[in-house]
Amino acid sequence: MAKVRNSSNGKKNNGILKLKLVMERLQKGLFLVKKRPDSFPGQEPVPEDVKEGHFAVIASGDYVERRFVIPIAYLRHPSFLELLERAVEEYGFDHEGALTIPCRPSELEWMLEEDIYANH
Repeated sequence: MAKVRNSSNGKKNNGILKLKLVMERLQKGLFLVKKRPDSFPGQEPVPEDVKEGHFAVIASGDYVERRFVIPIAYLRHPSFLELLERAVEEYGFDHEGALTIPCRPSELEWMLEEDIYANH
């Protein structure tokens, strides 16, 4: 009997694979810039407010943008992973500049506050 392949499951697996690639690139880039900022000619060093173990994102939605510095642990947070998937769909992998998340800054702020309260 032949197996019927579910196309939505294939799309989900493809999306997860793409998300893993984005996360690996982000983690590798953060590691290299932190360790050797002079190895990337023409690239600005990591801003002082981005401490080790953190990364900066820009939440952009409803014509409002705001920059956040987020712990790397959020790369495993299910809600944040959904935002990264939406960012890949909207901006693709070759987006230049800061990592932009397609959501209102107030939504990202709420998610971060909720997680802080849940873990303390």
